[in-house]
Amino acid sequence: MSVEALPAPVRTDFPAGFVWGAATAAYQIEGAVAEGGRTPSIWDTFSHTPGKVRNGDTGDIAVDHYHRYREDVALMAELGLGAYRFSLAWPRIQPAGSGPANETGLDFYDRLVDELLAHGITPVATLYHWDLPQVLEDRGGWLNRDTAYRFAEYASLAARRLGDRIGSWTTLNEPWCSAFLGYGSGVHAPGRTDPAEALTAHHHLLLAHGLGVGALRAELPADAQVSLTLNLAAVRPLTQDPADLDAARRVDGLANRIFLDPVFHGSYPADVLTDTAGVSDWSFVHDGDLAEISRPIDSLGLNYYTPTVVAADDPEHPAPRQDGHGGELSPWPADTGIRFLPAEGSRTAMGWPVDADGLYELLTRLRDELPGLPLLITENGAAYDDYSDPSGAVHDPERVAYLHGHLDAVRRAAADGVPVRGYFLWSLLDNFEWSFGYGKRFGVVHVDFASQRRTPKDSARWYAEVIRTGRLPR
Repeated sequence: MSVEALPAPVRTDFPAGFVWGAATAAYQIEGAVAEGGRTPSIWDTFSHTPGKVRNGDTGDIAVDHYHRYREDVALMAELGLGAYRFSLAWPRIQPAGSGPANETGLDFYDRLVDELLAHGITPVATLYHWDLPQVLEDRGGWLNRDTAYRFAEYASLAARRLGDRIGSWTTLNEPWCSAFLGYGSGVHAPGRTDPAEALTAHHHLLLAHGLGVGALRAELPADAQVSLTLNLAAVRPLTQDPADLDAARRVDGLANRIFLDPVFHGSYPADVLTDTAGVSDWSFVHDGDLAEISRPIDSLGLNYYTPTVVAADDPEHPAPRQDGHGGELSPWPADTGIRFLPAEGSRTAMGWPVDADGLYELLTRLRDELPGLPLLITENGAAYDDYSDPSGAVHDPERVAYLHGHLDAVRRAAADGVPVRGYFLWSLLDNFEWSFGYGKRFGVVHVDFASQRRTPKDSARWYAEVIRTGRLPR
């Protein structure tokens, strides 16, 4: 065959083998909270507590994925997804929080995984997306060191049953939210409001991650991939004034380095320990913990939505907190003297500023700080006030613009040498948005919550075309 006869290479904007996916979480979509042997999680308890979730919404039914998973997988295939990131519900798999697995609960994930594989979609499993069995919360939850060991036991059960077909596993999703929103500001389950408890929970979550990595490695084939997903913050000082720079350093410590340093370097940042000394003596850290926490992982998941702008507090002109997490109490331990300010630009329905440069900044930072570590965008997306028009169509140009800008940031980062391997859009479906209930829609597929009818939005069709071509529209 002559050179002239060879087919022209297809030009794409993303690296060869780039993974295109979408993500969900069990409590946000599954429903069926009392079926198949599942017991309550902390989110069942929290959502049924008056005043905790807007409009009294709960995940009891959510979007009924437990019964409609085949329909949902068919939608994924229609969009051309190469992978689907979902979470396993701990109280569905291990209802007592310890001991043997619930075979009926595992049967559901068997069926889901087989359906995905039958459609050529790679399953990517997250073990913990915030739905701790309530029975473990009754014993202290993440304040109880034993919960980390129970997590490792649960990880073994899940991997033993599903590891022959799931090759990619994530231990925890956003432990910052579990610790600091669940125990600091109280806007997430279990709703505690103690900064010392937030730090304790944070450490036990990381210990669970390390123990979970060991448990997964013991059960999975040698080529299985194990990771952690963090919602790292693109922290920006309001000005270059030394006081604002110091505020940014402190928040970067509590948002980013408090996770990156123990996981990848086996130590906690000295300045974070100093900054939080008035809150905790860190006596919950035991000998050997950091070696466990820093077990090697194969990749790192990054969740990104919006940047964080901070400044030193101005006693003369105190500013209201703008941390974007839906509560009045601060999720940040030892944040006295720091203001959280709104960034410039357009905003999503969550009130979050749209700024794709923050994603590029984080990706290049990770490239430089953790050279060679494969990275995945495991969540990125936006909520807007979507609705069906009289014809039944759902037009969401703001989301299309958001996704275009952030995928372009990923494209630029890859071109600049960042080893970014894939992108999982948040979210496949409109769903139960935690303390915001059903009032915030992140999905590229619209769900009528009364009828459970699914309707792909314009953004879903746009994303499908990007997947098909590997290119962003010019």
